[in-house]
Amino acid sequence: MIETRLGDFEETVMLIVGILGEEEAYAFRISKAFEKRTGRSVSIGATHSTLDRLETKGFLRSAIKSTTSERVDRKKRIFVITAMGKRVLKESMEFKVELWKEYPAFAGKFGFSTR
Repeated sequence: MIETRLGDFEETVMLIVGILGEEEAYAFRISKAFEKRTGRSVSIGATHSTLDRLETKGFLRSAIKSTTSERVDRKKRIFVITAMGKRVLKESMEFKVELWKEYPAFAGKFGFSTR
C-alpha cells in the first residue's frame, strides 16, 4: 500500500515544486528555494531522495527537459505536482488548519474560534 501522508520536509518540497512551476522545479533549484525559505541547509542528495519518494508515491511526476544554452551538457529533470499530490496537499493543509483552530493559545489571534 502506498503511503498517502506527508512528512514536513516532503510537504515543503512539494509546495516549493508548485511555487517554482514547470520550468524551474528541478532538484538544485528546489534545494536552493528550500534553504532560502526556511533558513536551513539541505543536501542535494536529500532533495533527490525526497523527490524520488514523492514520485514513487504518485504525488509528483517528472520529465527530462532539453538542455539550454546556460546548461550546455546537462539536462534538467523537472517535477510537477500530480492531481493526487494536490489532493494530499489540500488534505494536509485542512488537517493542520483544524488543529490550529483547536489550539487555544493561537486560535483567537487568527480569527479561529475555539471549540
